[in-house]
Amino acid sequence: MDFINIKSLFTFLLTMSLVFTVSTSHSKNMIVYKHVDKNGIIHYSSKKPAGKSYNILNVRCPECTEWRNSVNWSNTPLITNKFNLEIDSAARKHGLEPALIKAVIHAESAFKPEVVSSAGAQGLMQLMPLTQKTYNVNNPYDPLQNIHGGSAYLKHLKGVYNNIDVYLAAYNSGETAVEKYGRAIPPFPETREYVRRVKILYNRYQNSIKLNANNRPANSLSINAASR
Repeated sequence: MDFINIKSLFTFLLTMSLVFTVSTSHSKNMIVYKHVDKNGIIHYSSKKPAGKSYNILNVRCPECTEWRNSVNWSNTPLITNKFNLEIDSAARKHGLEPALIKAVIHAESAFKPEVVSSAGAQGLMQLMPLTQKTYNVNNPYDPLQNIHGGSAYLKHLKGVYNNIDVYLAAYNSGETAVEKYGRAIPPFPETREYVRRVKILYNRYQNSIKLNANNRPANSLSINAASR
């Protein structure tokens, strides 16, 4: 989101409450950047200003948690029409199922590339700055970079733990927490709920992808096979 020239923080937050229908699984607060320009005009933004001095305002966002707690993940609508090319590219490169990547994106950001958590995680797969650096993500708000970075990290965790419950827990709470609790899901309600949520979505996206494949016209399948 670009800087918004508005008269009051209240107006900004009212607007943001509509835009940020979903925060991240890590967030109970909304992070807001305050910047005063050379004309003395105050700007508020959800995006960190580049090359400018700013103050960070942590704004309580109980709606974010309440929204997640109220969702029935077994029947909430799937998001099947966004970033499919980027997801398929990352799935091929990193040896992951597209359904798993979709499930993590849905759980983390509801496919909203501009989301920022109060902890500083950014973008579709909610990458922390260190993870971005590790996996060469220069722009966390770029869907292709974010999805490839998050998928590379997910591939790493899957290789280390080889257990979906544990590597999803590590994605949510970090490897340090998982190691501390004997390579098991840490006893954090948020992390346990996160693992449950992603597994439900993963299964549903798997079924959705299979259903779409079965419903594709036969001539389409023949053309795709011939082009390989």
